[in-house]
Amino acid sequence: MQNTYRNIATLPSVDILVIGAGSSGCMAALSAAESSGYLVMLVERYGFPGGSSTQMLDTFYGFFTPGDSPRKIVGGLPDLVVNELDGLGEIFLRPNTYGAGAGVNYNPERLKNVWDSLILRSGIRYLLHTTLIDVNPLTDGRYECIFWNKSGLSQVTASRVIDASGDADFCHLAGFAYETAGEKEPAQSMTTTFRMANVDLEAYEKAGGKKILKELMQATAEPLPRKEGSAHAMNVKSCISTVAVKVAGLNALNVEDLTKAETEGRKQAFVFEKFFQKEVPGYADAKIIGLSNQIGVRETRRVYGEHRLTKSECMAASIPDSSIFLCGAPIEDHREGKNGESETHWEYIPGSGVYGVPYGTIVPEKSQTVWMVGRCFSATHDAHASCRSMAQTMAMGQAAGLAAVQSLSREEAASVIDIKVLRNSLYKASAVLEMPGNPAKTGAEEWKHNFM
Repeated sequence: MQNTYRNIATLPSVDILVIGAGSSGCMAALSAAESSGYLVMLVERYGFPGGSSTQMLDTFYGFFTPGDSPRKIVGGLPDLVVNELDGLGEIFLRPNTYGAGAGVNYNPERLKNVWDSLILRSGIRYLLHTTLIDVNPLTDGRYECIFWNKSGLSQVTASRVIDASGDADFCHLAGFAYETAGEKEPAQSMTTTFRMANVDLEAYEKAGGKKILKELMQATAEPLPRKEGSAHAMNVKSCISTVAVKVAGLNALNVEDLTKAETEGRKQAFVFEKFFQKEVPGYADAKIIGLSNQIGVRETRRVYGEHRLTKSECMAASIPDSSIFLCGAPIEDHREGKNGESETHWEYIPGSGVYGVPYGTIVPEKSQTVWMVGRCFSATHDAHASCRSMAQTMAMGQAAGLAAVQSLSREEAASVIDIKVLRNSLYKASAVLEMPGNPAKTGAEEWKHNFM
């Protein structure tokens, strides 16, 4: 049925429309634009790109496998982002802490500018402050998408669409099937991250660092909502960033619940500030200088794809011929933590420690012209808890952008494109599709070796 709106502007049609400029959406748009002459459009509801990478976090995980012999398992365009930051002196490697492996720490404010620069250089049509509100499927396989921004209502028709909205907003409006987090297993908790300045990191580390923090969190009489969490040095001197707040049992797709989650997350942040100031060495004069732009949401809608990644596939540590990227991240499930249960459940990938993720996980069932990337990709709860690191979501985006170009140029439906051709394109783009032979060199002096 044709949607009708009053006072709606019609924008020029595009070949490839990417909805959401998070790390996966930026990669999808860049990958499509740099490998073709097609018209690519990228829309984002916030006033800046990056999604979780700039709204609430400051570390890329997933480039390296955990453990004492890390392998670098993501490459291609994601390396370009890291190299841009490195050239500006805005990164350092965090060691194998908190179980997730070596992390690439960066300045999130600078990353906003890097994402902007890469997008604008590529010739992508780029609209910020633009929210998808409706979708109208056309009979020829194209989609008419309705947006709202400060200019009013507008519509654009796209031949191919990549849903990188996080909450699968496009797939929801277009009628694709999905599972909502919490329907079968409890949804992972939400987190408001916060940053503190004027921290004496030398005193903190001398007192025991993360070891003493864990002990103090367990022993404190302060009403902490969570007895686990991390606090790590930032790219800015004497500043730290945390993943400590925990808001569970609320639905991030319900506006009243999401409002409660936002207010509760902010409340908890200042409970933690008081705890840090009173009890943690090096924090007596520290204060919160920033909260995440919104509460961090780990999972909402997970679209049913042509393939659904499962825990058993992750734990099999195999790399099928249909793989489009690799993952070595453990299952990291942030839980309610009732009845003495740990608040974060960890399970590591056995054997090689790496598995391949099939192409079908980014294609909605029977899709002709649509892909989904980021945290709305097709996976069970447990598998999703492993494969949601930002290096993996960037790799998804890279693959989806190339797949959309291939679909257009070869007139192939999304669900049946020739995966061998796609994998060849990924190889040419320097993506990593096979288990690396030698451990990666992750010292600062070897940075260029790892990310060229």
